[in-house]
Amino acid sequence: MKKIVHVAAAVITRPDGSFLVGQRAADTFYPGYWEFPGGKVEAGETPREALIRELNEELDMEVDVAWPWLTREHVYEHAHVNLHFFEVPAWHGEIHDRVHAALSWQHADTMSVAPMLPANGPILKALRLPRIMGITHAGEIGIDAQLAQLDTALTGGLRLVQIREPDLAPAEREAFARAVVGRCRRAGAIALVNGDLELARLIGADGVHLPGHQLTALESRPDFEWVGTACHSRAELEKAAGLELDYALLGAVKPTLTHPERPALGWEAFSEMVRTLPLPVFALGGLTPEELNTAKAAGAHGIAAIRAIWKD
Repeated sequence: MKKIVHVAAAVITRPDGSFLVGQRAADTFYPGYWEFPGGKVEAGETPREALIRELNEELDMEVDVAWPWLTREHVYEHAHVNLHFFEVPAWHGEIHDRVHAALSWQHADTMSVAPMLPANGPILKALRLPRIMGITHAGEIGIDAQLAQLDTALTGGLRLVQIREPDLAPAEREAFARAVVGRCRRAGAIALVNGDLELARLIGADGVHLPGHQLTALESRPDFEWVGTACHSRAELEKAAGLELDYALLGAVKPTLTHPERPALGWEAFSEMVRTLPLPVFALGGLTPEELNTAKAAGAHGIAAIRAIWKD
């Protein structure tokens, strides 16, 4: 068995959502392939310390912010690597490349360079996943009010919607879900149906969000482009990762009106529970979009919310 090599990798991002990739030089393994900048974690270093050093050595960059994101393993012919990905949204200094054949700013949904290193496929899909999820509650506020709020949110940039309507009658839920999917499709947003795989297929939703009891019974990944789940423990998060789901929700980080009986995790416990996971995790519970950077600093991919997303 190959020794595991720990590698720090940077998803260097700009406000427009683009990220930096570099093309491997001719005298390296996988010459001509594209990768995220970074390098080997040396003895005595943490992955974050290695990231800061490598970006300075490779790109002449001084890192200001590095948020922990995903950790993935991959077995290459020459090495078994454990990749610690960080999002780097802030740095200073002019970028001067010292090791790559070329650099390119890319968007995950319109990649114009290829091939990427084999370990990066799941990373590119995770980068297509928006950072804010809005969860509907039309059964509480009314269908017309929810659709009006959805229109406002989509116009404002919301691109990920979970349709969660346990209190609507089946016919009402189907009609509402169809309306949401249609609006999301026109806006270029992802629409997920909570729990009901048959309904999701019937209305052409982009995917499903599985409540915890469905995750417990799940033996294989459902056949949708996007599949996520709700988790409340490290064991559930690890099961979601083992099934190669696209994301998980973890909470409640703070007290919520939806589940007032559930004790709040707090950011420290949240951070510990998501550490070194290979799938994106949304923080859930009493949060607002203004707390997105706080969530990212704790290792979250983004924030999911009900009331804080929908504004008149």
